[in-house]
Parts: sequence; C-alpha cells; structure tokens
Amino acid sequence: MSEVKVVILNWNGYAHLRTFLPSVLRDTPEKVGVVVADNGSTDGSAEMLRAEFPRVEVLLLDRNYGYAGGYNRALACIEADYYILLNSDVETSPGWCEPLIAALDADPRLAAVQPKLRAYGRREYFEYAGACGGFIDAFGYPFCRGRILFTTERDEGQYDTFRSCFWASGACMACRREMFTRVGGFDEEFFAHMEEIDLCWRAQLVGYRIAVEPASVVYHLGGGTLPNDSPRKIYLNYRNNLWMLYKNLPAGRLWFTVPLRMAIDGASALVYLAQGRTDAFRQVWRAHMDFYRNLKVLHTKRKKIQGEAQARPCGIYGKSIVLRYCMGRKVFGDMM
Repeated sequence: MSEVKVVILNWNGYAHLRTFLPSVLRDTPEKVGVVVADNGSTDGSAEMLRAEFPRVEVLLLDRNYGYAGGYNRALACIEADYYILLNSDVETSPGWCEPLIAALDADPRLAAVQPKLRAYGRREYFEYAGACGGFIDAFGYPFCRGRILFTTERDEGQYDTFRSCFWASGACMACRREMFTRVGGFDEEFFAHMEEIDLCWRAQLVGYRIAVEPASVVYHLGGGTLPNDSPRKIYLNYRNNLWMLYKNLPAGRLWFTVPLRMAIDGASALVYLAQGRTDAFRQVWRAHMDFYRNLKVLHTKRKKIQGEAQARPCGIYGKSIVLRYCMGRKVFGDMM
C-alpha cells in the first residue's frame, strides 16, 4: 500500500489553519498523515497547531523560503510515496483524497493529479487557481477547464471527466515522490507563482503525464498570501512566466515565442500606465529586467532540461487565449 502524506505549507496563516484544517482532518483517512510545514511564521501558528491539532505533525523551517523553497525543504524531510500538496486556505469534502491516490496507483506514468477546485466564496463556480485542470496557450498564458483569464464558469458537470492536462494546481496537487525527486523539485528561484506549471512541464518532458480527477472536489479561498492585484504578485507572474518559457520551450519555438511574449507584456504595461497603475507598470519593467539579468543562469538550467527531454507535453493550446477572449470566446469549450 502506498504511503501518503498531506503537506500544508504555512506562513503566518493562523486564521486559515483554524478555519480550514478541521475539514482536512475530518475528511482525510487516518492512514494518511497530515503535516504542516511552517515557513518561519511569527503569528503563533506552530504553537496553536500543537495545542489544538495533536494529529498534525508540525515541521518547522527556519525562515520563509516561499512556496517553492518551502516545499522543497519540507518534502525532503517527509517519507512518503505520494505527497498531496494543499494550500492552507482549502476546504476539503468527504472522499476528497481517495480518487487522487487511486489515480496515482493506477498509472505509474502519472506524475501529478489535481482535484476539481471550486471557489470557497461562490461554491457553484470554479476557482481561478486551477479550476478543473490547467493548460497554457502558445504564449505561455495559463488557463483552465472552467477558467479563461478572469472569467470563471459555473460548475454544471461539464468537465466531470478524468483527463490529461498540462499543469495541476499548486492549491491542491497529489504528486509522486519519484517524479518530484527526479526533476529536482520546484525551481526555488521562482519563490512563488507558476512554480507548479514549471514543475509539470519538466515532468512531462521526461515522460510523465499530468491529469485532473473531478471525482475529488475541494473549495479554495484564494489570494490568501498575496491579493491578485498586488504589485508583488504582478512582478512574480510576469517574471516567472518568462523564466518558465525560456527554460522549457523547444529550440524551434523559443526565439519566436519569448520576444513576442515580451512585446505583449510591454503592451499590457502600457495599459497599466494608461489606467494610472504606475506600480503595476513598474513591476512589469522590473520583471523584464530580472529576466535579462538572469539569462546566464536560465541558460544553464535550460541546457540541463532540454538535454534530458524525451517527450512532448500535452495541453499546449496553439493559439492565443487573449485574442480569443477579446473575440468573445470566454469558456474552455470555445478554445479547444
């Protein structure tokens, strides 16, 4: 029988843990361990966990390493065949983890699988950060079954099929330890945002597949650490997207896609400026400058990734979802 651990990374999430952890403990079988890895919190989270949730194993990290670095360090200390990475602001439902485990058991090539993510505040709607399985378009823009850009669909069972996808959401993702170790875990220099897409891309390049299992349902609050419109999040998303594209695109697409994507970024920065959002404009500029500054390091990573690549990923949409969205095509079924 496979050993499974649910691993929640926490940073000053005292309120989220008290709100959402009871559902995890209620809905998760006793045989599945629950670990909270604390990323150097200063809000008393660890002390509260020990006092109020004795079933939970608490793993203390010495400082905040971000999502990527925090999970890398935590998982290196946790013995399990499968990890279920779970955000601290996720409410689970009865039977949520069994379908994810069964999917990994059934297919040794399956690297990671996510559940259906619904919005905690609008429970009949898909949630932004993963919805019902992630994809990317020709220019690296992520989208999902159930979410295109900022439009989320009502869940009416239209995507209730298990299927391969391009990326599994870091809000809730069951992954195989063997895969995580083989590809070197998350890229810690991402710190947070898009590191799970990068991980899933690298896993596919070495022959694994990614999937979504809608028989498992969880409810995600979202925006628990950084609001969607925060300057820090804008910077990380623009920077990390360019880093991801540079590392993982095949040579035949790299020199066309990255410059064009940067031009699109420049256009969006001008829109921010026209809206009076000078902070957002500066973050796009900063992201591009950091891309140039890190080209040598990125090239070293790219050589290693491309040298080990042996398969083509599934789930890259060959067109622009931004263009299609502007044409009025705002649901997943209109894209694929």
